[in-house]
Amino acid sequence: MKKYTYTILAFLLCWTTACKKLDTLPPSIVKDDDVFATAAGIQAYMSRLYSELPIEDFRYSPERGLNMFWIISPTSATTGEALSRDQNGSMQENTGLSTWGDCYRVIRDANYFAETLPKYASNFTNDQVNNWLGEARFVRAATYFALVKRYGGVPLVDKVLNYPEQSIEELKIPRSSEEKIYDFIGTDLDYAYTNLPETNQAGRASKYAAAGFKSRAMLYAGTVAKYNQISLVDGSGNRLCGIPAAKAVTYFKAAYDAAALLDGKYSLYKKAWAAGDKNAQYLNYVNMFFDASSPENIFVRQYHYPESVHGYDAYNVPRQLMGANGYSSEVNPTLDFVELFDGIPKNADGTIKTTTGGKYDLYTNTMDLFTNAEPRLRATVVLPGDVMKGVSIEIRRGIYTGPSAGGISPLLPAGSTAHYPTDNIVQSANASQTPYKLPNGTTMNPAGLSGYFTGDGTCSVSGFSIRKYIVPDKPTSEVLENRADQTWIELRYAEVLLNRAEAAVELNALGQSDKSYLQDAFTQINQIRERAGADLLTGTANLTIDVVRKERKKELGFENKQYWDMRRWRVADKEQNSTIYRTLMPFYSANDNKYFFDARLDERNSRYTFDVRWYYEQIPQGEIQKSQNLIQNPGY
Repeated sequence: MKKYTYTILAFLLCWTTACKKLDTLPPSIVKDDDVFATAAGIQAYMSRLYSELPIEDFRYSPERGLNMFWIISPTSATTGEALSRDQNGSMQENTGLSTWGDCYRVIRDANYFAETLPKYASNFTNDQVNNWLGEARFVRAATYFALVKRYGGVPLVDKVLNYPEQSIEELKIPRSSEEKIYDFIGTDLDYAYTNLPETNQAGRASKYAAAGFKSRAMLYAGTVAKYNQISLVDGSGNRLCGIPAAKAVTYFKAAYDAAALLDGKYSLYKKAWAAGDKNAQYLNYVNMFFDASSPENIFVRQYHYPESVHGYDAYNVPRQLMGANGYSSEVNPTLDFVELFDGIPKNADGTIKTTTGGKYDLYTNTMDLFTNAEPRLRATVVLPGDVMKGVSIEIRRGIYTGPSAGGISPLLPAGSTAHYPTDNIVQSANASQTPYKLPNGTTMNPAGLSGYFTGDGTCSVSGFSIRKYIVPDKPTSEVLENRADQTWIELRYAEVLLNRAEAAVELNALGQSDKSYLQDAFTQINQIRERAGADLLTGTANLTIDVVRKERKKELGFENKQYWDMRRWRVADKEQNSTIYRTLMPFYSANDNKYFFDARLDERNSRYTFDVRWYYEQIPQGEIQKSQNLIQNPGY
């Protein structure tokens, strides 16, 4: 038996996905007998595999990559979901990241496990062996998905490669077609589905996690087949970038069928939900992200202080709730995102209505504008004046002191990205504000405690803050870097329903009439909309792919899904074509004792543009230099 020395690194084990739950061994250097002869050794190996699984969670950003603790460039700030207080993000991943090499190390580890475990099968039951092999194939499939969605076709390595058993030339494996990689992922996930148990420890894959991941991967393949316009073919005729359009139906059907396997196994979270009760629906949606017993959670990555942590709260709470680290408001939802939701007063073009007859509408409280908004919005975004952790979040752009008889005209022309004038507007450069004395004798901070400070980078730059995933009861003293430990929900049932609905609508559009796909999509979307407190669809006549995509953006906002959705739909270059995203700035009118809102373009003039070549990322030049068999993607 060939011996293979395996190092279990201490720092990896301390932040594994479930280092507390998986009962890992102390860090040590061991051989095959020590790892594969006991269940405890296999637990340690599995712990390592899951800890390195390339999923985009709290510790991911396109700039810094995977498993980076200091995330101040969130994915949402590259997609139009949000603005970053510090940076104008690009949807191109940093080409200097180690994603390629890191993924192939995980693939090698999974391959080694799958080849070595059978030699020790007599030590375990058949179910144990099959379950573990299923997990290895799940990890390998998820890792290949991380590669193919970035690079297209990549070298397909399904066994352990060793030098000198294989020559240098044999190790220089060329890229497979993009289609072949997706088919390989599907096969691995089918194997995992067959061999995995129905339930598993939190942080580890079950058969339904495999099915859910397959619905995601096959949907991605189907949309690439349908919408991609980039092609790269090698000398043997393998299409490295792009999938034949004729395969779209095959992949959409595979996505739909995989999603349907979860019927009756999971359900949308509705523990605190009540029909017609907006507050209960709002609280239900907030609670969903913190309830370990949620029937919606399919696959999660666990954190636990102090062994494994992240800094989500410290970077994203409104300024008035920030801890001693001095970070806050990194994620600032855009007005473009907020306008997706039902129940907000809107103009005929779908933009928010803030004026009547050319004059600002006035409100007693800033929350009055959102009185009828669907509860899912409040649970996702901190609206100006809403309550978080027991305090009202004060977000203002300034105090208007000018005349208001006959109404207040817009402060700036439509389409302007200029800063607001100083005449008739009291503004604040930073959080150390000089209170302004109002006509009624009371005082008010111009920007509020979390508003827009013109010279301070710790404030809301959009008029909103983020609520989703912020722990509702975490004390301010614990809102620190590397102190957060809420669980990341990588796959939940709502996404599976959305995958199913999208695949169904695409199949219907492609002329597939053997099933009532459109009616099924209608059912899935209305399940999600009902839980969200949104208006239900009334029929299938207007159920288009745009309706499904809009629902997906709302439901999965700030879960690092829109970044990949925009790429697979091939819409990023259209949505980001020197685009400036929009903000909503609340002002207090001193003479009226009321608020008005100014909807406008980001006054920082942050423009977003997407280069079409970024749909396929640059293969690291170091890898190209190692092997002449690797062909670089177009445009690099």
